[in-house]
Amino acid sequence: MVSREKEKKFENHLINEKSPYLLQHAHNPVDWHPWTEDTFSKAKNENKPVFLSIGYSTCHWCHVMAHESFEDPEIGELLNRVFVPVKVDREERPDIDSTYMNVCQMMTGSGGWPLTIIMTPDKKPFFSGTYFPKESRYGNLGLKDIILKVEDLWKNKPQEALISADKIVNLLEKISVVENKEDLNNDLLDNAYTALKESFDNVHGGFGMIQKFPTPHNLYFLMRYWKRNSSDTSWKMVKKTLDRMQQGGIYDQVGFGFHRYAVDPEWLVPHFEKMLYDQALISMGYLESFQISGEEKYAKTAKEIFEYVLRDLKSPEGGFYSAEDADSEGVEGKFYLWSKEEIDVILGDSSELICDIFQVQKEGNFKEESTGEKTGKNILFLKKSLEEISKEKQISLKKLESIIEESRSKLFQVREKRIHPHKDDKILTDWNGLMIAALSRGAQVFKEERYLKAAEKAVDFIFKNLYSNKRLLHRYREGEGAINGYLDDYAFLIWGLLELYQASFKVKYLSKAFELNQSLLDQFLDKSEGGFYFTPADGETVLLRKKESYDSAIPSGNSVQVLNLLKMSLLSEDARLKETAHKCLNYFSSKIKRSPLGHTHFLNALDFEWGPYWKLVIACPPGKKNSKKVSQLLSTYFLPNLVMVLKEDGLEEKWPFEVQDSFSAKKSIENQCTAYLCSDKDCKNPTTHMDKLLSFIDLKKVS
Repeated sequence: MVSREKEKKFENHLINEKSPYLLQHAHNPVDWHPWTEDTFSKAKNENKPVFLSIGYSTCHWCHVMAHESFEDPEIGELLNRVFVPVKVDREERPDIDSTYMNVCQMMTGSGGWPLTIIMTPDKKPFFSGTYFPKESRYGNLGLKDIILKVEDLWKNKPQEALISADKIVNLLEKISVVENKEDLNNDLLDNAYTALKESFDNVHGGFGMIQKFPTPHNLYFLMRYWKRNSSDTSWKMVKKTLDRMQQGGIYDQVGFGFHRYAVDPEWLVPHFEKMLYDQALISMGYLESFQISGEEKYAKTAKEIFEYVLRDLKSPEGGFYSAEDADSEGVEGKFYLWSKEEIDVILGDSSELICDIFQVQKEGNFKEESTGEKTGKNILFLKKSLEEISKEKQISLKKLESIIEESRSKLFQVREKRIHPHKDDKILTDWNGLMIAALSRGAQVFKEERYLKAAEKAVDFIFKNLYSNKRLLHRYREGEGAINGYLDDYAFLIWGLLELYQASFKVKYLSKAFELNQSLLDQFLDKSEGGFYFTPADGETVLLRKKESYDSAIPSGNSVQVLNLLKMSLLSEDARLKETAHKCLNYFSSKIKRSPLGHTHFLNALDFEWGPYWKLVIACPPGKKNSKKVSQLLSTYFLPNLVMVLKEDGLEEKWPFEVQDSFSAKKSIENQCTAYLCSDKDCKNPTTHMDKLLSFIDLKKVS
């Protein structure tokens, strides 16, 4: 490995970038260029292929490839001689990443980061892969040999590369064409449920038997399926998954928050990076589970996630940072691991019990990835629930929780003195939208003003720093907002604003949501075919202008926006918004039907559309005396298909939509807050009695 001191003597074209990931490579001997038209003009003028490397600042294998190859002067000299090297932060430019990730998956059958693409100066790819070691080994090509082979190909048979690149682009265009539209019906929900049931790990929870990803929108779907069909099995799948996730090493038992995924089926060994979007989406899963079951442990986990985010990912200005790295001091997971000796010293008399509970071993339970040997270090995790441990140890649950919390606090204080993992401090509009949604939901469910204020401050930050001329920007860092917003920025922030209105009843958030929605429709909607493009109409097109539908680690912008439109149509009584949502669903219908597990958030939107859904207008006399009580009462129940509006008699609110007579006519009765409840089928008599209101709605909880 090249020393940091030696590395510093190099300086390349990334030196003035804002991305933490690009700046990590600004002193490589590789003469990296940012993705600009000037860069590709240089490649054309010099008749060189382009070596594109895509990653992100908290990616472990990106660091490994950087240390092995990109910090190596020999590799730097080779790359500079043969290529124009280009670095891209996937989180800054998800449009570039998505396009070339599709290429890699199409060419190799898999994908991941770092993503390695070799292409013509016209951006057409002819080679792809992910991580490559410096030298070839075990029959697998290393980066050095790949460079030399491409050099020979480009010098002696360039036409082969060009023909191959054209074929790949043509294939990419073909697979992007959506097939014939298909009817969507309730069988789709049953098919998705059956597929999830078949892939469910009955022992450890989660789906699949190798690596485990949280994929919260799958759990959202199962909870809605439980409500629709009274399916005990679907709830049990959610419960086991959330229980085992919280007990596992994927959850930071000392400082809270979830790591990105587990490399094993037991949820034990994580890839240690922590992403903002995971905290937002997972916390909403625990919130909904608390609403369904009333089990305090789900509320506790959601609150702990919020504690981590507000403590470690909140910027002083109010926005939320993107992620924390897996590595510290060049070692994956070092910040999070413990030796038994350390714990003995820190905890004293409590150490034996804590080590037993959290599976701490003298030889360690964490294995070195390359050798499989135990390292003497431990990941803290639970094999059993606290209730089971309480009975086994004959310690009351309350006392056990007290001992664990006291010990956790001591370990946390010691850990805080360690060298922390790198924090990616760029602020992304889309991920902040998700966090705003989660905190707003938490504010409703827990009646917690602190969460509401954090969500409001994040919204204020975005509209101050990442919004201009009714257009969103994607990324903020060091005082600079940049990069025109993508579909996800608009759709996710609208989601957050709708949740924030439900939590606060401040019309200004509803107005911002509708304003953004109009910008989204103007810039991203395919008005002829339906569906939304990922990039705006005036944005850069990388090979082709794509419409993303697949719900991967994060739900797609299209699926989130369909649900937004359905809710906004219900709020505003504007049928045009529902028609736009229907057209989007129709456009992607064949994809949804062919792969329901790849579109579970679309299915959540269909669950809303197929009803029952509810609109509750709370009309109050001046002062809104009891409005919050109604909202807070309902928020203790799992009512995903309910939207609420508050109107105050005599107050001329500037609603962001045309007010219908049916809305204007709703007024308080007998000087009390009055509930007007309508479903997809009928409207109930207005009532001032909350017990009567509750009798109108399906409020079931698990027994």
